[in-house]
Amino acid sequence: MLKALFLDMDETLCDTPGANEKAKLLMAQALQTQHGNKFNGQGFADAYVTGIYREWSSAQRSRYMPIIEQQSEEAFRVQLIRDLMAEYGVNDLSDESIQSLQNKFDQDRIDAFDFYPGIKEWLAQARKIFTLVVITNGPAFSQIPKVEQVNMIEHVDHLIIGGQEPEEKPFPSIFEKALRLANCEAHEAIHVGDSLASDIAGANNSGITSVWIQHQRPLDAELGINPSHTIVHPSEIPALVNKLHQQ
Repeated sequence: MLKALFLDMDETLCDTPGANEKAKLLMAQALQTQHGNKFNGQGFADAYVTGIYREWSSAQRSRYMPIIEQQSEEAFRVQLIRDLMAEYGVNDLSDESIQSLQNKFDQDRIDAFDFYPGIKEWLAQARKIFTLVVITNGPAFSQIPKVEQVNMIEHVDHLIIGGQEPEEKPFPSIFEKALRLANCEAHEAIHVGDSLASDIAGANNSGITSVWIQHQRPLDAELGINPSHTIVHPSEIPALVNKLHQQ
């Protein structure tokens, strides 16, 4: 019998890409106001988001990981802006200006961060039947403001932020913690997420039924990661959960 739902947050319960796009647009507009319309504000904003998601070259990894480990996530993001500005030919920004730009992006993204339509209402109904556990990867620096923006803890029973744990998804330890919190066995839970490498591989390796939110991306057969179930969009979560509950 299904007793618990484990749920990823970004791109599963919440429209993170939509929030990113709004923040990128506002960043691009601010940069073009400051540096003129010839400044490629959109290109800069795209590169910044790529950077904060750690889609790095090997050289960038060597440069930025020590900053994160020895200083902080915020220090890395400030340095990322400084480096990108240098690539765009701007070398005279003050520390205060760079910090202000970074702060503005964070605030704009949080202001735009919200549940996908219908998800909040579904959580209220699902919580009457199941124990709900959100398991989200990412540094506390970025994840805590998101969960606070949507009052996530008001909508689920337990919340696990990977950046606050010894290991993040797909490591078994984080799923084992979720099982303990939900007081259930692996076969009594499902995990829903959009990442094959983190969500689906982690659930599969922990003996938990996995549900992949495809977002119209093809299944990469070379990864060898096969979800138990696949849906296209988060709006399909309620129907699939109801189906699995009735089995």
